[in-house]
Amino acid sequence: MSKLIRWGIASAGKISEDFVIALSTLPSSDHKVQAVAARALDRAQEFATKHGIPKALGSYDELAKSTDVDVVYIGTLNPQHYEVALLMLNNGKHVLCEKPLAMNKKQVEGILAAAKANKRFFMEAVWSRFFPSYQRVMELISSGQLGQVKDVEVNFGFPLAHVDRLQKRDLGGGVVYDLGIYTIQVSQWAFQEKPEKIESKGTLNAEGIDDDVSATLTYSGGRTARMRFSSKEKLANTAVIKGTKGQVTLIDFWTPNKLIDIDGQVKEWLPPKGKYATNYDNSEAMRYEAEAVRQSIIAGDVENKNVTYADSLLFAEIEDTIRKQIGVLNKYDEK
Repeated sequence: MSKLIRWGIASAGKISEDFVIALSTLPSSDHKVQAVAARALDRAQEFATKHGIPKALGSYDELAKSTDVDVVYIGTLNPQHYEVALLMLNNGKHVLCEKPLAMNKKQVEGILAAAKANKRFFMEAVWSRFFPSYQRVMELISSGQLGQVKDVEVNFGFPLAHVDRLQKRDLGGGVVYDLGIYTIQVSQWAFQEKPEKIESKGTLNAEGIDDDVSATLTYSGGRTARMRFSSKEKLANTAVIKGTKGQVTLIDFWTPNKLIDIDGQVKEWLPPKGKYATNYDNSEAMRYEAEAVRQSIIAGDVENKNVTYADSLLFAEIEDTIRKQIGVLNKYDEK
């Protein structure tokens, strides 16, 4: 296939807009946004006009059937990821789906089965792993410079009581889904093995949805990742990875342009700005995962080594375990 990949965007919300802005910082000979779809056509049209996108569609079905789209970015609300991902994959589209990938491990298994059956590229959009800072961490670990990883301490918190999609059950709310995915993935990035034990405790809001959770993941040899994620207050939002030979700290670890390297020096990589300001901080850096998707598709790969199918399954399994321990189940778990 040609070097250019043509994107379709499923949902005209804020995160989708940020993804389109991030794509605009990459060469137009490599990435083109061909279509945007939303459940309300007028929203898709408004989005398309602002961002110069040729096609605006009033349903996800039309996007799935578009012959001029290679890959679809799914930026819908959490509970819609499953059905929209299946729709796109079963219509032969490659897919980059926002995290958390689905509402539980069973849904993730269904999505990955569809990706395999259709031989399409599929990835959960764990954008953090594509930052130069995360690649630097992996270099320090795999080269042995950090020694054996012994301990990860990570916390992620903001006052988000006013954000409905985090607080409401029917919108797929809860900090495990929206914040926990980040603390889990960074721990897995450091340890690269399944935890042997998970212990968690948390508090729930009036709807019975998790709003503050602390968890310890124990790995082989008694090594641990200790994490807290909260929608009640701002936390340090760093990930400290300690090895037998030193430590490295990811600053604003979910979107880290900076890290404190093993020598104590701060290293920084700044993504370019797009034509418009983003809705969320530093979203221009979604360009890294977008380019990784393009390269994977061109190479004929169905997954990317930085966020594999196995990674997504394990993230979901850990999320499910924590939700179960703190007493947060939803209608998707009962099916």
